[in-house]
Amino acid sequence: MAGAAPVAKQGAGASHEWTPARSAAGRYSPWLIVSIISIPTFMEVLDTSIANVSLDHIAGGLAITTDQATWVLTSYLVANAIIIPISGWLSDAIGRKRYFLFSIALFTLASLLCGIAPNLTTLVIARVLQGIGGGGLAPVEQSILADTFPPKQRGMAFAAFAIVVVVGPVLGPTLGGFITEHSSWHWVFLINVPVGIAAFFLADIFVDEPDAVKQDRAEKLKGGLKIDYWGVIFVVLGLGFLELTFDRGEREDWFSSPFIITTAIISATALIALVIRELTIDDPVVDLKLLKNRNFAITVSLMGLTGMILFGTTQLIPQMLQQVLGYSALDAGLALTAGGFATLIAVPFAGKLAGKVDVRFLLFPALMMQAVALWNMSHWTADIAFGDAAFGRLLQAAALPFLFVPINAIAYVGLRQNQTAQASSLLNVFRNLGGTVGISFAQTQLASHRQSEQAVLVNGLNPLNPNYNDWMAQATGAFSSVGDATRTATAVLYQQMQRQATMLAFLDVYRTFMIVVLVLAPLALFLRVRNPGGGAPAGGMH
Repeated sequence: MAGAAPVAKQGAGASHEWTPARSAAGRYSPWLIVSIISIPTFMEVLDTSIANVSLDHIAGGLAITTDQATWVLTSYLVANAIIIPISGWLSDAIGRKRYFLFSIALFTLASLLCGIAPNLTTLVIARVLQGIGGGGLAPVEQSILADTFPPKQRGMAFAAFAIVVVVGPVLGPTLGGFITEHSSWHWVFLINVPVGIAAFFLADIFVDEPDAVKQDRAEKLKGGLKIDYWGVIFVVLGLGFLELTFDRGEREDWFSSPFIITTAIISATALIALVIRELTIDDPVVDLKLLKNRNFAITVSLMGLTGMILFGTTQLIPQMLQQVLGYSALDAGLALTAGGFATLIAVPFAGKLAGKVDVRFLLFPALMMQAVALWNMSHWTADIAFGDAAFGRLLQAAALPFLFVPINAIAYVGLRQNQTAQASSLLNVFRNLGGTVGISFAQTQLASHRQSEQAVLVNGLNPLNPNYNDWMAQATGAFSSVGDATRTATAVLYQQMQRQATMLAFLDVYRTFMIVVLVLAPLALFLRVRNPGGGAPAGGMH
């Protein structure tokens, strides 16, 4: 644990001190390994957002409703949510490289099945398989990076991972919009196939499974494989139904729906049982004991907050541009692209600073920058230009690497090397859960604030308001050549009122996100970066 006395070295993975024994680089450059293992992870992260903008095209192509088409997203997210927390255990049990290759192969095959799916049932089943395959990619990559790079170099290594995690969701809507407008929705999935095949063979050739990892696996399997069946069941029920609750909640009107009540009860019961069980058994499928490490508990919390901000605003901004300003899906996606470039530029700086500067002095200012960016968004108007939206996203995206890179760099400090797989799983659980909560919270708040803002505006639309009378008089005169001029003017006014209420609702949500960031940002200051004696950072970080 952070701040604890060093333990004696018992093997490659038993010490808190980093050794190269678990490195996946073998005889190759570690940076070559970074570039190779980032390819499938980028493909998977991109896929979480690329299908969003294609739902209308999928619905039309399969002759289904848009609401039915949303199961294309829900099925993937549920499968992803279930597999991520147990991916660390699967990696240890199956073998890290073997599990990584299996995940790539399953994701690629499932992408092919998605692309040729003739109906919704086949597509949903293929998306479940795709979610199972994709869920193992990011945690294994993080585990490989933590084992392959010494702590002082992890900043730059995780900078590459930050490009994957941050830029993927940004480019997803743009790429998805481009593909659907210039081709067909099938290619949203088929584009993964050649990339996945190339990634599989590159990983098979260059990524090493070192003896230390094999020894840890042999030790784990000594006396037979111990499977925490109840833990797996509780994960499936708890996180699977939690994802269903958040994903379908707003559409089903939350707890007025028996379906949502049922999923929420099942999820809450299973999660409580999961926590109790995993904290009391020797070989848990999800090692929740890692959260007893203060640094790790804080970093996963900050990762959840970062996921909430990133995924919440990544959906909100294009949605606002389309609903209020009338942008196409492609143009709305392009407004996010400037943020992607800002991230690419900032990532190397974040990587270098993460190994040299107290990470608290990176994380807290970066969170404050998020608050500033959200404050800026909360002052947008219904008449903003494309450049205003692009700049707002750029301001936010430029600070994201200074969250992702330091969080990942310090998360493993104070943990044993053979705990990196489980730690990576939990980091990704919190990132995805934060994203799910962010999207669900944003949509629920948006619907609620739209109603309240509309009610306020409607109260002002009455004959006692001189502004209302003046506008109606001018509009009626303008529409005098169109049949019933009063009815036409009223319809136009109502349309404008709805547009304004929708815009105000978006601003309210941005403001709420800003408050959440300001409240939780001080957590970064409680990270324990150095030992009590003022020496090197805990866990051997220099």
